Amino acid sequence: MPYSIASCPEESREHGYLEFLLKLEPDGRWGGHLAGLRRGARVAVTGPTGTFVFPPRPSEREFLFVAGGTGIAPLRSMIRHAFAVGQPGALRLLYSARTPDDFAYRPELNGYARDGRLELVLTATRTAGQRWRGQRGRITRERLASLLRTPETLCFVCGPAMMVDEVPRMLMELGIERRRIRLEEW
Repeated sequence: MPYSIASCPEESREHGYLEFLLKLEPDGRWGGHLAGLRRGARVAVTGPTGTFVFPPRPSEREFLFVAGGTGIAPLRSMIRHAFAVGQPGALRLLYSARTPDDFAYRPELNGYARDGRLELVLTATRTAGQRWRGQRGRITRERLASLLRTPETLCFVCGPAMMVDEVPRMLMELGIERRRIRLEEW
């Protein structure tokens, strides 16, 4: 079963491990076969495979990452890679999850935002209590527009099928060329 790597290549080289973000659902639909694993467990992996990667020398200087749920895993890897290589430009992340408790890497991402390295927008699509200060609701065209500064923005989208279907269409309506939209689908 394929899983996205959440650690960046530089971390894996330095520390000798890969990090994965796994969602274990009670019904076993996702990750049930991995429920017995514990942090630090050794597993056999093949790959990596696929083309959903941050390009080696992008011409763009504006980057928009759009994540839904555990779709943050490969985007986190790309963001950390961009930091590690000193990628020039602005990085923005629009991250959607069901509830505030479902945002993986939230303290880390908030730290990047506080440091000014990442513009971060979190939106809870379902239950969010009164203390929640992030946005509410699904990803919309208006939310995407608020994060786009130029049509020369390289966009990366990863998450549930419906989101991966809708977001590229909205980005193109906002003037982003299809060739600047990279998708990862589960």
